[in-house]
Amino acid sequence: MSEKIIPSNKIHSLEDARSLSKKRLPKMFFDFVDGASGDEKLCELNSTALDQIRLEPRVLRNIEKRNLSKKFFGINYDLPFGFAPMGMCNLTWPGADKMLAKESIINNIPTCVSMASTTALEKMYEFTEGRSWFQLYIFQDEKFVMELLERARKTGYKTLVLTVDVPIQFRRAKDNKNGFTVPFKIGPKQIFDFATHPIWSLSTLLGGIPKPMNYETSKNGNKFVRSESRGATNWETLKRVREAWKGKLIIKGVMSPEDAIKIKAEGADAIQVSNHGGRQLDSATAAIEALPLIRNALGKEFPLLFDSGIRGGSDIIRALALGANYVMLGRPLMYGIGADGEKGLRRILDIIKDELSTALGLVGLTDISDVSSEIIAKKFIQNMKY
Repeated sequence: MSEKIIPSNKIHSLEDARSLSKKRLPKMFFDFVDGASGDEKLCELNSTALDQIRLEPRVLRNIEKRNLSKKFFGINYDLPFGFAPMGMCNLTWPGADKMLAKESIINNIPTCVSMASTTALEKMYEFTEGRSWFQLYIFQDEKFVMELLERARKTGYKTLVLTVDVPIQFRRAKDNKNGFTVPFKIGPKQIFDFATHPIWSLSTLLGGIPKPMNYETSKNGNKFVRSESRGATNWETLKRVREAWKGKLIIKGVMSPEDAIKIKAEGADAIQVSNHGGRQLDSATAAIEALPLIRNALGKEFPLLFDSGIRGGSDIIRALALGANYVMLGRPLMYGIGADGEKGLRRILDIIKDELSTALGLVGLTDISDVSSEIIAKKFIQNMKY
């Protein structure tokens, strides 16, 4: 009798998880997770730019015991990375949000709950045992935004992440081709896509298509429309949010040193350097190229987070070396969940943690807090434009 092959047992790299996820998920949902804006060159550039940053191995140092814990906003986390805000996660696997919350507890790291989460912000706070941050966009209807801020405050959230880098949507060719919209529109193409992915369909559709629950639970009956413009957001909007939110405020999606300086002056507690994982201006620079520029502009002490292009432990080390205090992950988690649910997610996290610990030791360090630009190969540093 042949032994049943568990998909997560076949995951030995991120690409393995991505391939398994692509096989299991309907095309429209895999492309939603995997895709980016325009011709997707920026998404590719994010990863290649990180890969081009070479580290300098060191030898004959006692690296037997290594510490990956990192403090951010005065809180000690067991790892230097957390979970970035991701909308509609339950499309990849029923209960994906809860899986992320569970791993947040196990690893003692923060989960950032998306405004478009398929689980209401109150439930996610409960699931993470208070280890969650809340993320939101500013839409034309600021009353709904303020309603969400009040809900987050009453629930116990202490950290708000305001995403500012997509005031208007850039074209996403794959989503347009697949007919992916929110609210969903199901026609013959989508029915065929679901029918040819029966494992996903049986587990997901029987429970009903996941919905953005922070909207569904709105007392004012607000509905999520993915294409809704956020173009009216400006510096006055930021001031109103800062005035309304008394907890920690992170501004996410900053790529310009000039913008970063002004955001700091407006009272933000931290900035997240990000180009939305390649999902905004397709002709922008790689996020990792903006990171040291913003660090230099703000000085050594101002808290910086980073996302966009992170695919493994070595990338986390690179981001920390170039000025990030903390790193947030997105796509790799969805590849793991899409491949094999909770087991796939845990497998991806194990791979990332192992690579992170190994890379830390091979550059001659034993504590993740000691990572600095000193570990970057000197030849590379000399050729850097910044």
